[in-house]
Amino acid sequence: MSDSRAPRRLTSRRRLALFAAGAAAASLTLSACGDGASGGSAQTRFVQGKNGVDTVKPGDRQPAPALSGETTTGKKLDVADYKGKVVIVNVWGSWCGPCIAEAPNFAKVASEVKDKGVQFVGINTRDAEKSQAVQFEEEHKVPYPSLYDPTGKLMLRFPKGSLNPQSIPSTIAIDRQGRIAARSIGPLAEDDLRKMVDPLIAEK
Repeated sequence: MSDSRAPRRLTSRRRLALFAAGAAAASLTLSACGDGASGGSAQTRFVQGKNGVDTVKPGDRQPAPALSGETTTGKKLDVADYKGKVVIVNVWGSWCGPCIAEAPNFAKVASEVKDKGVQFVGINTRDAEKSQAVQFEEEHKVPYPSLYDPTGKLMLRFPKGSLNPQSIPSTIAIDRQGRIAARSIGPLAEDDLRKMVDPLIAEK
């Protein structure tokens, strides 16, 4: 009797292990540091760019979600206050290697386009303490504020079927009307970041 039951118990354990592995993989979709897979569908209506930047035509853009809260330095910030400007939202963590690699590119471009109606905003996530994020910002001379989002709640506010952040780092471009216009998953080189920002600056 015991021998005949063994295979069934093993099968159940295997199923449980597979289920747990699948759940773990799903939970890492938003927390994985590095490149994520971006796929399109009939609902998303975005164009996958060769430079890794996915874009949406103005008529197909969805409103960006409410992004507000406390910054890494303890100030209140509401991205809606920047409506009328192009807003570049960068999701990052101080522990993330690709975030460290792209930080100088973001600091440089943000400073250069500030007077062209562009506001950069960070979303710091998965850092247990604000001090970790502040140290990163100081070290890399980040010239713009970042919302402190240790549990990733703000990332989950992006609507289903939109160009939503799917990994860390991710970058979202919001047009002057407050709509999601472009996304990049993974670290951005300086030239690719400019290719994301410049067309939105040119829009009237």
